[in-house]
Amino acid sequence: MSTFDERKKAFEKKFAHDSEVQFKVEARRNKLLGLWASDLLGKTEAEANDYVKEVIKADFQEAGDEDVYRKLAEDLGNLASEDEIREKISLLAIKAKDEIMNEV
Repeated sequence: MSTFDERKKAFEKKFAHDSEVQFKVEARRNKLLGLWASDLLGKTEAEANDYVKEVIKADFQEAGDEDVYRKLAEDLGNLASEDEIREKISLLAIKAKDEIMNEV
């Protein structure tokens, strides 16, 4: 195998790993967002678990974070402003990444 082929395989492997980590981070972030919103909505633990699944599912509607933002904004109404929701999305993405990276 040539050096070029080895480098190509290494790059593909890294890309696959990075994509998997990013997927896990986004799923963890969505779980944390669902728990945060559940608390604001006064949901029980069982209801919160179901709500987390709804938030995770909402993220599959389109690329990016807007689908998750819309879900949260619609459900939370006046309980959280646009800025609060967007800030929470950013902060929990950082927290989720830290958690995932410490698990590896």
